[in-house]
Amino acid sequence: MSVQELQTPLRTSRARGDRAFAGVFPGQDLVEAIRRGWISSEKYRIPASSIQPASIDLRLGPRAWALRCSFLPQSGSTVMERVHHLAQEELDIRDGAQLERDRPYVIELVEQVRLPANVRAKTNPKSSTGRLDVFTRVITDQNNRFDEIPEGYEGKLYLEVVPRSFAVRVKELISLNQLRLVEGDARLKDDEVRSLHRQIPLLYLDSEPIAADDLAVTDGLFLSLDLKGPRRRVVGYRAKPHSHRVDLTMLRHYDWRDYWEPVHPEAGGRIVLAPEVFYLLLSSERVCVPPDCAAEMMAYDPTAGELRTHYAGFFDPGFGYDPSGGRWGTRAALEVRARDVPFMVDDGQPICKLAFERMIERPDRLYGQDVGSNYQGQETMLSKHFAAAQTAAPESEDPDPGDTAPLF
Repeated sequence: MSVQELQTPLRTSRARGDRAFAGVFPGQDLVEAIRRGWISSEKYRIPASSIQPASIDLRLGPRAWALRCSFLPQSGSTVMERVHHLAQEELDIRDGAQLERDRPYVIELVEQVRLPANVRAKTNPKSSTGRLDVFTRVITDQNNRFDEIPEGYEGKLYLEVVPRSFAVRVKELISLNQLRLVEGDARLKDDEVRSLHRQIPLLYLDSEPIAADDLAVTDGLFLSLDLKGPRRRVVGYRAKPHSHRVDLTMLRHYDWRDYWEPVHPEAGGRIVLAPEVFYLLLSSERVCVPPDCAAEMMAYDPTAGELRTHYAGFFDPGFGYDPSGGRWGTRAALEVRARDVPFMVDDGQPICKLAFERMIERPDRLYGQDVGSNYQGQETMLSKHFAAAQTAAPESEDPDPGDTAPLF
């Protein structure tokens, strides 16, 4: 790969017509980025199943380190220099290993990047990772920020992993995080979000799109909690203390009742969150991400209360979208933890927001049936590792994509 090819604007061999080179890379451009060596995996092959409509799955490498404490990356040092000072134990995870609750680990990732000068990357936990209360963030050398990889970065990627509610068993080559490539300023401004909503509704209540003038938009589109209904209704789940571990390679395997307690609303549609307990809730609104956009869930404003409202943030193009008009969006799963003190939340209370970003072009494949997505049309918030919760009556879901054929 020549330096000239590495730095030139990415184009595939097929004609695309005019397009602005500012936005999130679609799946077909990620394939081209892999071909050019912007994303590589040394001796490992990158499978087709790793390529999502607007992101690529990052896989765990063979080694992990149990740390004395977490750390902030710093300019002037590598990740491994910090790990060598803080590591208490090295783990071989090729055949699997257990990660204990509330202990930080660093795991080398299979993928590494060689970004051109005009392309940056950002990472986020996969949805199933967040729903299990596994806190993760990507670390890079010479960088004092988590989950943000600057333009022109060349080097390895590492993942900090902290299981919070459950011990988890991990294994080499499973994926806990995703990476997006971005060129330029991709974020839609508030007036652009409203304009897009008038063309393709982004939020629905039941089957009706929310009026554009009623959207709550401030540097992102606000979502609220669904806590209404009779007291027997299940509006969420609360992680049980002292549960068994979860093997992340096992899908539709565990009885949810061994790990979760159902949450019922109080009169008036509210619940009180116990401090430092993990909750899974659903949004009142149904979200639709059009094919030409991607979205990312943003944290709740910390000045409004000690509340963490998400772990996993990427919404792919096609989430909740149905070109036939038969589906009116998909509810967003909300991962919530109150800090320090009990915290009351009410039905309809804004709790997080979505930032929408333009795609460089429409992906060849969309979230949903095109990629065998697990959470399209979800009415429950439990991760794919649990058998369906009968009290939540979720829709049937397609299994994970089974295509492990290498791309290259």
